[in-house]
Formats: sequence, C-alpha cells, structure tokens
Amino acid sequence: QVQLVESGGGLVQPGGSLRLSCTASGIIFSRYGMAWYRQPPGKQRELVASITSFATTNYADSVKGRFTISRDNAKNTVYLQMNSLKPEDTAVYYCNYLIGGKPDLSSWGQGTQVTVSS
Repeated sequence: QVQLVESGGGLVQPGGSLRLSCTASGIIFSRYGMAWYRQPPGKQRELVASITSFATTNYADSVKGRFTISRDNAKNTVYLQMNSLKPEDTAVYYCNYLIGGKPDLSSWGQGTQVTVSS
C-alpha cells in the first residue's frame, strides 16, 4: 500500500518562502519519478513540478525560476522549495509518484495547505 505524506505548508506573506516535503512508503522510491501538484480554491488540480528517477526536472511556466523540486532517495522524500511566493500560489499542494508519466490516482495523500497573503 502506497502512502504519501506531505508537510511544510503554512501561511506566508507575498515574497516569502516555504519548503514542502513529501515522504513516500510502499514503493521503491528511487525507481519512480515524483511530482508536486496543487489545487487552488475552486479550481482543478494542476501539475507544478516533476523530477525523474534520474533527477531531471520540469516545471509549470507559472513557477519557473521560483520553485525548485529535489529528491533524497535515502529518505524516500521529495521536496519543493518555493521562493518569491505570490497570492496565486495559494492552494493545497500534493505529491505523487509517476507511472508512465502520470500520477497514481489511488494514492493521493492529504496534501498540505499553502496560503500566501498579507
């Protein structure tokens, strides 16, 4: 059984930073690409960033240059460093592992709330 546990969210002022963490269990973590998604209030879930098993990264245009995804295979953990946060980054953030480039729809965790507001 796959379990994904996100943490690190909170309330931050515009221009601030947060680092999200996601720890996975039930998979051989190093073999899978990982990704961060977010769901803003009233909107659909969207891809934010992904990282392959070889640590190749990809970002949504809206976060390029501000967010950095990384992974620590020894800790089964993927991170999302978020800098220069904007109010439009407000969302619940989720991680997932990728199968054929797509998330496992049965394995979403609880997510972590990020609120950017003054």
